Amino acid sequence: MTLAEHNLAYRRPDLYDALNRGSTAATTCRRLIDDYGAHAGSVLDLGCGTARDLAEFSDAQNRVGVDIQPALIEHARQQHPGLDLRVGDLRTVVLGRTFDTILCLGNSLAYLHHNEDIRAAFATFAVHAHPGSLLIVVTQIAPTSTAAPTRGRVDAAGIHAEVIIEHSWDARAQVATLHRTWQFDNGTTEYDLIRRRVLFPRELELYATLAGFDPVALFTDPQDRTGPLTGSTAWFVARYDPAS
Repeated sequence: MTLAEHNLAYRRPDLYDALNRGSTAATTCRRLIDDYGAHAGSVLDLGCGTARDLAEFSDAQNRVGVDIQPALIEHARQQHPGLDLRVGDLRTVVLGRTFDTILCLGNSLAYLHHNEDIRAAFATFAVHAHPGSLLIVVTQIAPTSTAAPTRGRVDAAGIHAEVIIEHSWDARAQVATLHRTWQFDNGTTEYDLIRRRVLFPRELELYATLAGFDPVALFTDPQDRTGPLTGSTAWFVARYDPAS
């Protein structure tokens, strides 16, 4: 099954955009690029979704976004006609060029559950990098610790619903599952089942090192990059240096 079959937001790109409105991911990426001595002359966003983050790099000379979901790419092309947006698989896409900055945000990497697929993703990062290229990844590094269901309200993109979220954890597979129930005001119900592979910090660093990247930062709080890892999702930054 496709990711969209298990996630209402992927079936409704306008809802996806609404739920992510106010994201500061692009701002954090820019700060990391500046602080670690890189520049955003060219940017590749792998798992770009609706390209909301990539669009923020308006001063970059070249911007390319790739996502495996055609509906998200089609929506992104309508919203951001100036971007080079393509349908492609994080494990296999080859664009035939390198980039100064490579992004893989929004837990895109976590949708790859098997070790060989994760190795393939890092090979994709490497084939699009040149010495000094900066890789910025946001991915899940621990299962969500919330035991009790959480409830919230969504009124966006024509959706009016109460939303219930529960979490489960398969330690053997290292897969954290988010169970989301949409109880719409019209009396109907839909269910999401979002499964994400957890890459523990040392594991994430190992995959990067084997692909030729030097890890330079791992943090859960963009305001405190040297503090303890306190959340389930982390920022990981690495610089490509195949000779190291």
